[in-house]
Amino acid sequence: MKEKNEIASEYFTKKRVKFLNKDITVFAFFLLLSFLFWYLNSLGKEIEADVRYPVRYINIPEGQVIVEEQPARLNLSLKGPGYSILKLKLSGKRKPIIIDVSSVSLKRVQAGTGLNYFIVTSGINKSLITQLKSDCELTSVKPDTLFLILDVKATEPDVDSPDNEDVNEGD
Repeated sequence: MKEKNEIASEYFTKKRVKFLNKDITVFAFFLLLSFLFWYLNSLGKEIEADVRYPVRYINIPEGQVIVEEQPARLNLSLKGPGYSILKLKLSGKRKPIIIDVSSVSLKRVQAGTGLNYFIVTSGINKSLITQLKSDCELTSVKPDTLFLILDVKATEPDVDSPDNEDVNEGD
């Protein structure tokens, strides 16, 4: 008789474990679903967030090259609907902000030697907003000053010049 009680006890224990596993699965599903609805609701509200964007410089003055780009990324503080900010955060990892060096006013650093320039980022806010293509408001850009170190572009030697004559011509 004892064996039957043990078998019955095992049977009910297994049933209880299956029932508990089912309850935990249902609870986890609805917890995830409620989190998803809460997150979608919060994205509809206006929020403030920082988005990091890579920077790329174009139209560098003729005969010059950028030696050191600082920084490699800009930190943009944005204010707007959560959906727009989420979209910008996702696209900010692969799409760089382009700074047209010929259209901004480069200011020369007085203390340094060589071709050291700086750009105040408040002067390029309109360009940044148009590149973002979003209904967010740009509240600030960090760093507030971009430093560019330019150098004269090295020229390649001319192949047809008399200085490059072949030594073994007389052979």
